[in-house]
Amino acid sequence: MSNSGTDQRLDDIAVRDTQVSDAIDEPMRAMILDILSEEALTASEVHGSLADRGIDRTENTVRHHINELRDAGLVDVVRFEEGRGGTTKYYHANTIVLSYSLPDSADAAVKEMIDAVQPQITDALATLTDEYDGDIKEIVADMQPCEHCQTQKYETYVLLTVLRRAFVSAHRGS
Repeated sequence: MSNSGTDQRLDDIAVRDTQVSDAIDEPMRAMILDILSEEALTASEVHGSLADRGIDRTENTVRHHINELRDAGLVDVVRFEEGRGGTTKYYHANTIVLSYSLPDSADAAVKEMIDAVQPQITDALATLTDEYDGDIKEIVADMQPCEHCQTQKYETYVLLTVLRRAFVSAHRGS
């Protein structure tokens, strides 16, 4: 809830990780992440997949964008294959970027789903803050660039990161 004294409520949190945002600022990189989320591919195979989508770039440009995604921690080298006098790297996305908006018609169903899971989320947050408070504070301390940044929502960001990653882990297990 807002402390501003108005009737405005906080209904959602938009997460913007600057390292991720910078890495996917180029639209082609989001496409590369999408391609690499399905299977591990070489840069040449990614180049071919982009060509199939109508994206005409050189293979070196594609390789550069893959390296940018790797440097941002969004893509991993998952396999090396030796052959023909060189090493071929296979890349796989470890992050999926979702860029959608829910239609207004979904509000009632979404509210019902929120009401259904909110008790479990409340319990999960209590577990995190009760059992891992010291770890959270340590992470937050490492995130703050200066003493004047105390009003930033670093703890919320840490908790959302844990919940997002737990969601991904649970979703992959299903």
